[in-house]
Amino acid sequence: MEFSPDHPGYHDQKYRDHRARIAKQALSYRLGQPVPVIGYTEEEQGIWRLINADLAIRHERYACREYLAAADRLALPSDRIPQLGEVSEALRRETGFRFAPAAGLVGIREFYGSLASHLFLATQYIRHSSFPRFSPEPDMIHEIVGHGTHLCDRRWAEMYELFGRAVRRLTGLAAVKEVSRVFWFTVEYGLVREDGKIKGCGASLLSSPGEMEHFHNAEIKPLDLPAMVGQEYQVEKFQPVLFCADSFAHLEDFLGDFLTTVEDREAVPST
Repeated sequence: MEFSPDHPGYHDQKYRDHRARIAKQALSYRLGQPVPVIGYTEEEQGIWRLINADLAIRHERYACREYLAAADRLALPSDRIPQLGEVSEALRRETGFRFAPAAGLVGIREFYGSLASHLFLATQYIRHSSFPRFSPEPDMIHEIVGHGTHLCDRRWAEMYELFGRAVRRLTGLAAVKEVSRVFWFTVEYGLVREDGKIKGCGASLLSSPGEMEHFHNAEIKPLDLPAMVGQEYQVEKFQPVLFCADSFAHLEDFLGDFLTTVEDREAVPST
């Protein structure tokens, strides 16, 4: 595993070795095999319990109804890190989606294309203990609390599948990147109005205690495709600009219209 010098685990050889073992299991995985079982350390279990408690308080205050209902169905344990395989089986029963292990970040076409087959490629490691409320890359907390909860909801699952089908249809990288940008500002960091209040619905937002406390400080814009595609973002910082749907149905219609009509020749220009 390669870590940048500013990664929280850069100087922790034990953590790096642990991550390397998890990655090796993912790289040897083949579809149809049982998902590898990870031996999480007690320190990692403690991170899960800490973040789970933080998130539970903030979800009650900031999460939209669709997310809360899906979280109740998924019923992730609060006292231990669930194995990716057990969460995958729960999703399969609810919506037909499955998790498959990934060693780390996945290529853009591979990641989105797999969604068309009801497959979500997910990491299995846990963030470093020195920064329990932050991870510079997707970890198990993000994958299962954020995306796993989405994929336990049929309406969200249909939207994920539409993203996959759109990317499989497109041949130009520019159009695929635009689809990815829309995914970022809706599936990852989307907002929705609910009973006159702005609620979080995105996976990244709802799996981060810090983002949930910060999102009201962002510049919040209505759903607008050219603005969304042209908006820059940084993974390492709180999002300065977010986009809000008028309702969950509005979000579904917006994504449905875009993902079923986007073509390489109709790519929306960045501004």
